Amino acid sequence: MAFRIKYMEFIIGVFCVALILTACGQNGSAHKGNGQTEQDITVTDAMGKVTIPNNPRRVLAPNMEDSLVALGVTPAAQWSIGTTVHDYLQPYLKGVPKIEWDLPLEQTIKANPDLIIFSSAASIKKGQYEKYKKIAPTYVFKDAESADWRKQLQVMGQLLGKEEKAKEALADYDAKVKKARADIKAAIGDESAAILWVFGKQYYLFENTRYAANVLYHDLGVAQPDMVKKLPKAETNWSPVSLEALADLDADHIFLVSRPNEAGLEQLKQSSVWKSILAVKKGNVYEMEDPSHWTINGLVASKLTMDKIMESLTK
Repeated sequence: MAFRIKYMEFIIGVFCVALILTACGQNGSAHKGNGQTEQDITVTDAMGKVTIPNNPRRVLAPNMEDSLVALGVTPAAQWSIGTTVHDYLQPYLKGVPKIEWDLPLEQTIKANPDLIIFSSAASIKKGQYEKYKKIAPTYVFKDAESADWRKQLQVMGQLLGKEEKAKEALADYDAKVKKARADIKAAIGDESAAILWVFGKQYYLFENTRYAANVLYHDLGVAQPDMVKKLPKAETNWSPVSLEALADLDADHIFLVSRPNEAGLEQLKQSSVWKSILAVKKGNVYEMEDPSHWTINGLVASKLTMDKIMESLTK
């Protein structure tokens, strides 16, 4: 009897080990619905090679939450400057805790990420890269991939195992662009438009590649006024234009972007310069009181901007 008991214990033990080994084998080679293997991947980023964990659940990607939302991913914490967050993303990020834009180490540890993503090497505080790596695997975007929201979305899809989702999102966006472009062309023909942002007492005219201007000019094909054509190439540091200089703004339509009650808004509207501008005379000024999606690059932001442009120009 004792022999039989020992023998049965041995058989059960072998069976359990076999089950464990089989499960491990399946975990190492199981496939996701989109055909990708469920395993860690090693990629090359701006800093070298980094191993990305399979199916990361707590992702920190400050100022790139647009791409996460587009992929159906909720970040562990969202970018902020004090109490300021990306307003246009709040329907998707309600209740998500804030983390300061420069990712202080203590806040980063508290967020308990299993993947940290930076938009560039320049966005990391000097000397802290190795410290972030000790908290969680850390991916640093190459500048060219980060600056182009389409490339950013595709890379983010690769990192998070959502490449098919990224492809679908881009295809849907392109289909939306195609229809909107045709509708706007039918509505305003070759008339031009400009985007003017009022921040504090400063006025910023969007160059043709600055944020929402990419949607207006390149996606939707709206004509650029001469003043925009003559602007210098968009650089990281954005220079305001004087109120007097706006006298040369020859656009048929103007998107006036600002928060309500900005100091420079009333000054602008009361000025003789503003009243002399073509679009103002024609009654073609569209006030946009949520500047957040106009002043960032991203798929979600671009779709919102496109909707606002469509509503304004085709009504």
